[in-house]
Amino acid sequence: MTTRFAAALTVALALVLGIAAAPARAAEVHEVVSPGGITAWLVEDHSIPLIAVDFVFRGGAALDPAGKEGLAEFTSVLLDEGAGDYDSQAFQRTLEDNSIQLGFNAGQDNFSGRLKTLTKNRDLAFDLLRLSLTEAHFGADSVERMRAALLSSLSRSMENPDRIAAQAWWAAAFPNHPYGRPVSGTPESLAALDVADLRGFVDRRFARDNLVVSVVGDITPEALGPLLDSTVGTLPAQASSWDVPPAVLENPGSVTVVERAIPQSVVVFGDLGIARDDPDFYVAHVMNHILGGGSFNSRLYEEVREKRGLAYGIYSYLYPLDHASLIMGSVATQSARLAETVAVLREQWGRLAEEGVGETELDEAKAFITGSFALRFGSTDGVAGIVTAMQLQDLGIDYLDRRNALIDAVTVEDVRRVARRLLDPGTLTITVVGAPDPLPDGAIVKNAE
Repeated sequence: MTTRFAAALTVALALVLGIAAAPARAAEVHEVVSPGGITAWLVEDHSIPLIAVDFVFRGGAALDPAGKEGLAEFTSVLLDEGAGDYDSQAFQRTLEDNSIQLGFNAGQDNFSGRLKTLTKNRDLAFDLLRLSLTEAHFGADSVERMRAALLSSLSRSMENPDRIAAQAWWAAAFPNHPYGRPVSGTPESLAALDVADLRGFVDRRFARDNLVVSVVGDITPEALGPLLDSTVGTLPAQASSWDVPPAVLENPGSVTVVERAIPQSVVVFGDLGIARDDPDFYVAHVMNHILGGGSFNSRLYEEVREKRGLAYGIYSYLYPLDHASLIMGSVATQSARLAETVAVLREQWGRLAEEGVGETELDEAKAFITGSFALRFGSTDGVAGIVTAMQLQDLGIDYLDRRNALIDAVTVEDVRRVARRLLDPGTLTITVVGAPDPLPDGAIVKNAE
């Protein structure tokens, strides 16, 4: 459940953060303020009898106490394991019998949830959401059952090369910051968590001032307002304060190899990127599309896959967090050709910074970005996630109307300037999981088994 909702949220954020631009009227967003003063952004769509709710409480896994990593994620899998008058089985059965989808996810910066229901089951669905947020049981049986499930999932993921490479990258880049710790925790930290920790997380984070809500589908503003009050109106007015320091990228330019006897080597790479509110963010997005974000049309794909056959695919993306902004990517390749792949990656990273882009290349990138976003508005819950991301990033309620113009304004000179600012192959931090031979230049081998 957690992985699925994490992936959905990541996609929604990525759409707003840069994967594509909105058409002139992708969706019309309205602000709704409930009688009790709770604000939500609403996209009305009465074409099908569905309602999707996407919501976020600010403050996520980065707030997990040291030694209790995984607290936010553990909380996320227990909120629908019994609440109010429903025990765990009754709660789950009621969701299933009424075709209601409800789930929660813990990210680094936020704790999110999604609700999707048929219009005819609207009142029941919102009430189940209310109970999960305000009256979750955290019963002993459920806690131990879900702890076992998380430990089992963690055990499997610890053998997954992609997961190992990603966690190794975060640990190498931010060894002294919460971002460097695993969101899913460790076997030791999960074992250390108890009911008091779980209830404490809810008490500190779930509050009205900390809440962002988006609703899409078959509901009017007049009907939504009272539902907001009845669902989240009894939450505390204010969340507990918190302070997460800026994340300073340590060991820039390092290459860490985690040895594993697997056929391919998996690579995660990244460097400091650009903040979402930086005036050059849209330039950086277009630049990244050309570099590695444009799938089959990117430079990295052309050089790594098409010309040399080093990998099936390679990609890069912008990843602005609350306390660090990054440009990252990944590739998997034959271990015997890993060093060559890394050399090509560094070469293309530096080439774009040195040479910039041409007019035709830029025009094609902008045309793709501005033309493809409408394809992302195909589901109510997908749109709800996009609208939530708009709120979290302070993009403005009219963002969808302005997005194309911001992309179209990017010039060749802009891209060259921002590429020189962001793309330095000497500071590109790389982690590898596998048994590469030869090793990339400057590689340090650790955790060999």
